[in-house]
Amino acid sequence: MRTILTVLFIALFLIFSIPILIIEYIIGKFNPLVKIKSSQVIVKFIFRVILFISGVKYTVKGKNNVPTDLDSGLLYVSNHRSYFDIPVFYVSAPTLTGFIAKKEIAKIPLLKNWMKNINCLFLDRTNIREGLKTILEGIVLIKNGHSMYIAPEGTRSQSKEMLPFKEGSFKMAEKSGCPIIPVCITGTDDVLENHSPWIKKTHVIIEYCKPIYIKELSKDNRKFIGSYVQHLMKETLDSHEI
Repeated sequence: MRTILTVLFIALFLIFSIPILIIEYIIGKFNPLVKIKSSQVIVKFIFRVILFISGVKYTVKGKNNVPTDLDSGLLYVSNHRSYFDIPVFYVSAPTLTGFIAKKEIAKIPLLKNWMKNINCLFLDRTNIREGLKTILEGIVLIKNGHSMYIAPEGTRSQSKEMLPFKEGSFKMAEKSGCPIIPVCITGTDDVLENHSPWIKKTHVIIEYCKPIYIKELSKDNRKFIGSYVQHLMKETLDSHEI
């Protein structure tokens, strides 16, 4: 029943949100920042409803680790276990945030419009040149004060162990100089993936770790920043399992 209700709610929202998208489009012509902020408020509300319908309760840890008084944005990096990672992250994120998604999602009508409204970017993982353009867009957004979220594994892990982090995922932080905020999420795969296609009532933990400033790291850690961040995140994720 949860699965049917969740899918039905998402479909109905996308259909009946067309007038809201038109209004947001008009707002964006006069004040793009107001459009982004109002769109994010709406998306956060929708994600909260989705989590409620799905029976997902979540505990947020370490939110005080996230600096909110910077001129630039942040780069959130997270492990990736489930389609529910994004809703759980988004309802708890304290800053204006878009996320990096695979380009295939840009083919879904209406969903892509809402994603563009909140500064999401679509990454073509098969085209290096196009991928670089996406990263450059992300750097500009971060410098302008909008945070970005990315899952450095590139795809969902099918086990408790994280897949190797792709070093290129950290270019936005390297080039913009913004802090990296590791985000450790546990339990989202128990919502759906572990018993797909059925959604089950689940408790999830999301923990924001202390910011990492690349310029303060040793030369070796800067060179292999992906491995360095992944090691720190593994320690936090292991503590969730205790």
